[in-house]
Amino acid sequence: MSGLTDQHCEACNADAPKVTDEERRTLHKDVQDWSILKVDGEEQLRRVFKFRNFVQALAFTNRVGELAEAEDHHPAILLEYGKATISWWTHKIGGLHKNDFIMAARTDSAYGDMQ
Repeated sequence: MSGLTDQHCEACNADAPKVTDEERRTLHKDVQDWSILKVDGEEQLRRVFKFRNFVQALAFTNRVGELAEAEDHHPAILLEYGKATISWWTHKIGGLHKNDFIMAARTDSAYGDMQ
């Protein structure tokens, strides 16, 4: 696992810079299972996590919620039977910040802990 899981999110305001193209490429190498999508003009990280049933998927989304609350950085979560879709982006800047990659790495780590 990358060093991103050991990092903390920094407070972000509306004029914080989005990641540069080079930063995006470098950071994305540490969370390769995440897709970078453009949704309503904003870049987001998104990954679908698979589970055997709803209870496991729910437990995972609750764990992601705890991680999010601890860093005061919150994702979009879609919970379905046997899967959870997590999307990270920084709402205040309308795109990707290093915080999103940190939280994607932490989400991956939480998933690994449940396997």
